[in-house]
Amino acid sequence: MAEGRMIKGRAWGSESRNSLQGLSSPGSGERGTCDPSAICSSLNCVTKIGIIANLQGSDSSSLQITKHDVLLDTLISNLSALDRKCEEDPQWKELKSLRDEIAMRADWPQSSLDVTWSFTSQLLVLLLCLKQSMVLLAAHFHPPDPNPRTAEAAPVLSPDTLSVAQQKTVQSALQFVVTLGICPFLLSGVGIPLRCRTEFGAVIQDVVSFAAAPSAIHRLYTSCMVLLDIAKHVSLGSLILGRHFGDIAAGLCQLGFCPMKGKDEQAKPLQEGLKEEERTRARKALRSILDQVYQPLVVRELIILQGGSQQTGSDMKTQTSARAPAWLRRLCGQLLSERLMRPHGVQAVVRGILEGAGAGAAGGAGAEAAAADWRKCDMVAKILASCPQQSLSLEDYYQQVCPQILDLLHIQDKLVARQFQRVATTTFLTMTREHPQLATKHLLQPMLEPIHRCSSAAEVSSERELPPGTVVVKEEELSRCLEDVFKVFVVGNEPGAALLESLLPDLGIVFSLYCFTRQNVSPLRSFCQEILLWMLKKLERKAALAALKGLAGLDRSVPSLHPLCEFRAASQGSTMVTIKETSSDEDEVLYQKVASEQDQVEFLVDLLSQCQECGLAGDFFICCLEELTHVATEDKARVPPEPLSHGSLLALEEYRSFLVEEQEKKLLTLHVVAVLCERMSETVFTSITQVVEFVAATLKRACLSLTQELESAVEAQTLSMSMGLVAAILGGAVQLKSSDFDVLKKLVPLLEEVSCTYPEPVIQELAADLRITICTHGAFSTDAVSAAAEATVKTKGPGGGRMEGQLHTKPQRSSEADVVQTHSGQQPQSEKASHTESPSADPPTPPETQGANPRQQRLSAESATANRSPRCATPEQFQEVLLSAYDPEIPTRAAALRTLSCWIEQRAPQALRTQEKLLKVFLENMEHEDTFVYLSAIQGVAVLADVYPEEILPSLLAQYGSSPGKHPPETRMKVGEALMRIVRALGDMVSKYREPLIHTLLRGAKDPDGSHRASSLSNLGELCQRLHFLLGPVVHEVTSCLIAMAKTDREAQVRRAAVHVVVLLLRGLSQKATEVLRDVLKDLYHLLKHVVRFEPDEAAKLHAQLALEELDEIMRSFLFPPQRLEKKIVVLP
Repeated sequence: MAEGRMIKGRAWGSESRNSLQGLSSPGSGERGTCDPSAICSSLNCVTKIGIIANLQGSDSSSLQITKHDVLLDTLISNLSALDRKCEEDPQWKELKSLRDEIAMRADWPQSSLDVTWSFTSQLLVLLLCLKQSMVLLAAHFHPPDPNPRTAEAAPVLSPDTLSVAQQKTVQSALQFVVTLGICPFLLSGVGIPLRCRTEFGAVIQDVVSFAAAPSAIHRLYTSCMVLLDIAKHVSLGSLILGRHFGDIAAGLCQLGFCPMKGKDEQAKPLQEGLKEEERTRARKALRSILDQVYQPLVVRELIILQGGSQQTGSDMKTQTSARAPAWLRRLCGQLLSERLMRPHGVQAVVRGILEGAGAGAAGGAGAEAAAADWRKCDMVAKILASCPQQSLSLEDYYQQVCPQILDLLHIQDKLVARQFQRVATTTFLTMTREHPQLATKHLLQPMLEPIHRCSSAAEVSSERELPPGTVVVKEEELSRCLEDVFKVFVVGNEPGAALLESLLPDLGIVFSLYCFTRQNVSPLRSFCQEILLWMLKKLERKAALAALKGLAGLDRSVPSLHPLCEFRAASQGSTMVTIKETSSDEDEVLYQKVASEQDQVEFLVDLLSQCQECGLAGDFFICCLEELTHVATEDKARVPPEPLSHGSLLALEEYRSFLVEEQEKKLLTLHVVAVLCERMSETVFTSITQVVEFVAATLKRACLSLTQELESAVEAQTLSMSMGLVAAILGGAVQLKSSDFDVLKKLVPLLEEVSCTYPEPVIQELAADLRITICTHGAFSTDAVSAAAEATVKTKGPGGGRMEGQLHTKPQRSSEADVVQTHSGQQPQSEKASHTESPSADPPTPPETQGANPRQQRLSAESATANRSPRCATPEQFQEVLLSAYDPEIPTRAAALRTLSCWIEQRAPQALRTQEKLLKVFLENMEHEDTFVYLSAIQGVAVLADVYPEEILPSLLAQYGSSPGKHPPETRMKVGEALMRIVRALGDMVSKYREPLIHTLLRGAKDPDGSHRASSLSNLGELCQRLHFLLGPVVHEVTSCLIAMAKTDREAQVRRAAVHVVVLLLRGLSQKATEVLRDVLKDLYHLLKHVVRFEPDEAAKLHAQLALEELDEIMRSFLFPPQRLEKKIVVLP
């Protein structure tokens, strides 16, 4: 078909064989100069093929030949039109001259029986003309000097700049060159074939004649080399390589590296191959463009070449998958490895793959999709973690790539940072898992180097010579280090041995930094906290306990912050490490040390409270108890004898230092136990195993005390409590399993030793019975065990006023409560029991007689029974509780009052029939001086008034508004507290009693006692906050009172209370304030401004500021209501 379409009357050929490099030589003078716009017009004339669009859309075989004919006729017509215009149009004479000159210097055959190659050759000549003209124009361009008066004006454009329309014309010409001169001659599997791109591309490929001269390989060589020559111009190079780099690279790979014996199935065997120097030149050209083009683009195109594509056979209906040839796959793999080994090669590979997946430089939805596709990130990570064959060794590869992987963690571009960090973290973990030693050397150590630099295990010879204040670790280094550790360890969440072992020595420094950030505002606090929690959860339990001992200061061998260094707040809001300033004041140094140790223990307990699920807190608590036992045991064995002669000062100093260290360790252990009991008393134990370990530690200490004759009341009390706890567990407080008895059997030897050596017979008998019960798995149980279990469940434990007693009693209560919650799912009965124990530390008593007097024990039991079934209280029980309300023992009296309040709240018949007597009891107990008693009485009055407000409120208001001499000020204040609770309990029903309440409170605002005035105003605020619109009739009286008190009262607390009433008023009314307070809102605003300007009390000013903020929000909502897009739909009947 194409063989007979020879274009006649044209001088396409030239026998001169000049080098392709001389095609762009400008010649002499202005001879090679031509207007680029004329050349673009000629390109536009040649590339007009709009006729083909009318024939697309039909795939019938009858029209396929018609498409080919129309395309060939169009190409011939366009070339003829160009020739006529060059001959006839005088404006194109320069273009004709330049074109003839370029064609004469060209060394490729331009005449061919194949119209497509003639068309391609003409486009190449015109593009060379365009390049030469642009080079000459740029060389003769001298921009004028900028005018300082119009400095904001845009600079003059260079004459070689192409407009947008001209760029589109050049792009069309380049697309024809690539489509007709490169793509048809690529072997199967090399690049993406035209048939897989567009339907028009398939038509173009079918019209190319492979049999016509020049040969296919020479056409491919000419097209690639001429395009690369044109691409030397910057503007044209961006157009060529930006769009057609993949096709040009595929052609160069085939020219330079394809074996010459290869054949194409669609073409005839290659009649003439390339010379070796031409193949060498193609290889050099490939290397050159690979180094010049944007590296992620290179990576993406090489991956496409390596993967092959879908090829279409001669039949359009059948498609076969053509894989890339083996030589191309090897070549692309080698080139990709070279890209990876280059500087910044890792980032280029990552960008090339991820940007190709949609996470382009523009980010957006594509970036989010790429970040969410974790499989692509894992694939990139596997590529980076695999050592290529081109690398000299595995260590050499790690040495080159690992710093670049760490740099990926620091990408600041928010659009791509997420997926880059995911790739970096996955690569980091993969390398650590596959080659832990190399990863530790090249990844973990460089990442942790800023932390290790300030460690106590680091070299300090150079730091001793540095002056105080010298920065050891900069702010940026420390922040980056902690962020990297958080991303790799916490976010990666793959606890490998190499990761844990590398960070464990520096855990003390991270904890010291966490303590510093807890006392200051720092963005590093969350990083430190998450890192510490992750490490404590992922470490083995033995290693975690050792780490906790080091963090608490119990193990001095654990590395921590260097004694010459300290953390200091930096200028950018973060933290840095500097050389500490030495202090000559020994007392100040000692104080700072003790305060630091106390803070560290408290912060450590706070950390443990956040990982209670794993039971680490309970294990650490037991470990500390065992440490106390070891310290007591080894005190005499480890203490060296005191030097007999004081002549050796060094030996004496060592002896004294040893004693001080041992004493410090013991005190610090006690402090840790005390803080654990105080902060985590209810949740420290999470399993029966931990409870058994706690009891075992207690029994060991008791046995040790007996052996060393160190028995004390505290030790005996702790022993009885621990045995009572075991009795409670065996008595049914916890649902035991068979495996639980295996754990309890650990106590059998200790109980046997107690039963044989303890001097108290009751304890001996109880220990023997417990041992028998455990051995028989609960089949045999004595009355002593049941009584001890009942006493332990009913009481929270004996009181103790000493610190050491508290250290042992609180864990017992917490462990019991936690065990009951964990295994039975019910609240422990000990929490419902009242506080009936005596506050004084009594001598140890047997478990069945622990607590206070018999009346207290009976009252506790009745209280528990009343709480479970209030309507079943007998008259005898009710009279007993009434008598206990006047008991001289404070716990008994308070428990009785609480029981009566519970009966009233639950509508017990006995309590409802004696409301007047109960009111009298509560009012008399309100005059008691103990807080526990009078607060219980106040609660009872509030509950009683909630049930009978009409009978109770008048008497309370009368007592509250009485003269100061009739009732003590303290009693009236307590009545005021009861009134406030009543107002809160009544809620909206308080409006019924508005008049007596407001009158009483307004009169109280004029009382001579300042405390009573403040109390009245506080209650007035609570009342007004709940009246809402019912405040309208008395709003003027209330406002006048508040203004007078806020401006004229002599006492600051009264003025504060008056302003606080305004705050409560505005806060309670909210959006209704503009309606309820419309007549006095302006007066309240003036009052608040007066307080802010002239009030000397800072607290009153603060209340006024809060009120102004509330008022501002109300007015803004009133003036600018939120816009709501609503559509009203009416359904007609």
